[in-house]
Amino acid sequence: MQTLPTFVLVHGAFANSFSFAPLQAELGLLGHRSVAVDLPGHGFEATFPAAYQAPQDLDALATEPGGIKDVTLADAVARVIAALERAQRNGPTVLVGHSRGGITLTAVANARPDLVDRLVYVSAWCPVDLDVAGYYAEPEMADADPAALATALVGNPAELGMLRTNFRTADPAALAALRQTVGADLTDDEFRTFLNTFQPDDNLDAGTTADCAQEASWGRIPKTYVRLAEDLAIPLGMQDRMIREGDALTPGNPFDVHTLPGSHLRWLVHPEPAAELLGSLVTG
Repeated sequence: MQTLPTFVLVHGAFANSFSFAPLQAELGLLGHRSVAVDLPGHGFEATFPAAYQAPQDLDALATEPGGIKDVTLADAVARVIAALERAQRNGPTVLVGHSRGGITLTAVANARPDLVDRLVYVSAWCPVDLDVAGYYAEPEMADADPAALATALVGNPAELGMLRTNFRTADPAALAALRQTVGADLTDDEFRTFLNTFQPDDNLDAGTTADCAQEASWGRIPKTYVRLAEDLAIPLGMQDRMIREGDALTPGNPFDVHTLPGSHLRWLVHPEPAAELLGSLVTG
């Protein structure tokens, strides 16, 4: 009897394994095994400063230390590799990443291609020709609002040694900018509920050109890219550019491309289509 793979799920910036709970429920109901990984400094390892609670003290929040300060991309890669090594004891693995989690996926695949039977990027960063900072300066990111996150940033990232965002802000302009970027097609309640699953801090290390996809390792793994058609956090043009660059790097092993409707977060809030798509990748 064929052994079905384990889906190993990697979250994006400011998120955690909790983000995947609805998707994991749907995968489970379809008969699939999955595990959601908390990257270092995320989930129950996150720092929620007392100043972040209500009533908020924004001055204190701007300077209070956070545990994610010294976390690096290498730390995230080690965490995912450890999960894959355990998951592989049960059979094949499918490594799925969303948003900033794609940077970790790529670095893991560069380091340990032997642990991954398929890579799945869901509107996730897949640096090939440039690092992520470089992509942000490219024309395909013109539709992304650079101020969407900046309006809610607290403190100086260089002084804090991390990114700190006030997702509990009551500023209508900040909330509207965030919603437009990540969840314009969610209801008010859905958007605020998801926002309350975010943690305030994330690390600064998004990788360098040394962490871009490598033909000899990353390039030998079967890979899928799931486009999110109405995404404004990573616009469709940028998603398509990374697909093209990946295909050019490994023309004999191109991306298997699929498209889901909706924003950056909709697939996690309404996960049935995504679960069915992921399931189809492993059942044929």
